[in-house]
Amino acid sequence: MLLINNSNKMFFLFILFFSTMISISSNSWLGCWIGLEINLLSFIPLISSPNNLLNSEASLKYFLTQSIASINFLFSILLNLFFMKMFINDFLSIIMNSAMLMKMGSVPFHFWFPNIMEGLSWFNSFILMTWQKISPMILLSYNMNFNFLIFIMIFNVMIGAMGSFNQTSLRKLMAFSSINNIGWLISALLISENLWLMYFLFYSMFLFISCFLFYITNIFYMNQLFNFNYNFLIKFSIMINFLSLGGLPPFLGFFPKWIIINFLINNNLIIINFFFIMSSLVMLFIYIRIIYFSFMFFSLKLKWIKIFIKNNLFFLIYFFNFLSLLGMIISTLFFI
Repeated sequence: MLLINNSNKMFFLFILFFSTMISISSNSWLGCWIGLEINLLSFIPLISSPNNLLNSEASLKYFLTQSIASINFLFSILLNLFFMKMFINDFLSIIMNSAMLMKMGSVPFHFWFPNIMEGLSWFNSFILMTWQKISPMILLSYNMNFNFLIFIMIFNVMIGAMGSFNQTSLRKLMAFSSINNIGWLISALLISENLWLMYFLFYSMFLFISCFLFYITNIFYMNQLFNFNYNFLIKFSIMINFLSLGGLPPFLGFFPKWIIINFLINNNLIIINFFFIMSSLVMLFIYIRIIYFSFMFFSLKLKWIKIFIKNNLFFLIYFFNFLSLLGMIISTLFFI
């Protein structure tokens, strides 16, 4: 999972992190665009591999979609320079927001996201679902069209929940889960940047645990979870993590969603709240169904597979699972 053995990959990984810092700390739109371009050109070598056609196809698709989004972003910047403080400012903000939504894989520009995820390793999938969303989200907060983003939030949570049905690939399931969480992240961004940062950190932690567990067990599809020779603690960790991702109380993943729901209720945004809660229930149903199958069904195939885990990170995973189990108790203590 780690890229320490390959110095070229480590170099591109450093450039990837550095380019995000350029984007979010730049004081001009052109500097933000340059940071996004460096980010794109550094991520493609990480996901492309000459030995794997799926990786090469994913890198090409990613390059094309991100290039289109960058062109739209640059176009909106240039138009904004020429038509500053004129009647088409709302239209320009929608173009700029759309470019950022396309970069992060949000609805209605989400069609590339699950297909590209299907061709990536778990490490690259984790980067795509977490770090690659930071720059577009921060740039989105600089020039938000509130009325436009309200509809985007609702469609994100709905399509993320509906797209998760009947998925046999865990990577596609995580991709639609990411689309669902984009709706929550945008709503957190509209409320407060501190709330967005807290939600993003919690979400990244749960995603890291999931991707790490799937990586060490080499799981990519649903039917691989049915193998009863897997360590019970691994299945238990996956269960806790899925329930936290779905936002089930009393797990820690419910805490940031609880704050967002409270804010929406206090501001009389009942319809938006209804869509958010219903989509979370659908996601929880999908996660619980996977957990039920993995615990109750036994696969007679590949029963000779044994997994021996000797990794210090696994104790860290157990620690995070323990925190997730005690999530509401810990969060309540913070507010006493």
